Amino acid sequence: MAEQEDELSESLSGENSSKEIAGSGDSKAKWYKRLRKGITTTTSEKREMPEGLWSKCPECHYICTTSELKENLYVCPKCNYHHRIGSEDYFEILFENNKYTELFDNIESIDFLGFTDLKPYQKRLDEIHAKTDLKDSMRVAVGEMSNAEIVIACMDFEFIGGSLGSVMGEKFSRAVDYCIQNKLPFLVISKSGGARMMESAFSLMQLAKTSGKLSQLSDAGLPYISLLTDPTFGGISASFGMLGDFNIAEPGALIGFAGPRVIKETIKKDLPEGFQRSEFFTGAWLSRFYC
Repeated sequence: MAEQEDELSESLSGENSSKEIAGSGDSKAKWYKRLRKGITTTTSEKREMPEGLWSKCPECHYICTTSELKENLYVCPKCNYHHRIGSEDYFEILFENNKYTELFDNIESIDFLGFTDLKPYQKRLDEIHAKTDLKDSMRVAVGEMSNAEIVIACMDFEFIGGSLGSVMGEKFSRAVDYCIQNKLPFLVISKSGGARMMESAFSLMQLAKTSGKLSQLSDAGLPYISLLTDPTFGGISASFGMLGDFNIAEPGALIGFAGPRVIKETIKKDLPEGFQRSEFFTGAWLSRFYC
């Protein structure tokens, strides 16, 4: 074992190469010099690298500091990949000087069905509430953007995959009412895996509820902007996600109802390149604006 360590040390430092070319007139500089052998560091003296200082791009694997990524608005400086971020980050980016007022933050999800799969639904909620400050998968806030007041509803994928439940549907509905009352435009940032199965039919009813409220917003002549981010699936894309007067999507965002793997297994055919990515839908939507 000691001999192997010496060989490894010589290989790393370039000592072997130096010996081989000795006398030939060439010399290879060592990139490190061992002062003494057997150096050990106790566990108490070891320094741990703090978490959260570095970020690795999932697309191109480029590594940069989190501060650099934040300065670039969470877009990879190398490949333009849009990192997944939460409502707090979106509010900080969109609202001027990060000044906004959160609305309807007193509503929380509860397990009114007593649902249990791998674990009770209420236990899932308690665990998320203990780890984060989120009360549900959507937050609503009002503030100024480009000197104009606007209401923004943003989903948090961290809260059970940004799933659509009764609380999200209620917050969405109240946000529309607030917009109508104060004559404000409405922006929704979607990031969700779909409807929340733990709430069963109560979750599915939110599709009709939110779509109906958008009809009221349209009748009031107020614009609704839908921003689709990665991923936007299931009940969200089947309801208010695709009903915007303006539908906007982040580059490369995965958008659809069922996943590509499920579709491929169902139709037994290979899918087109870039299927269900935001670029795949370019030109497929018509935008309309009510003045």
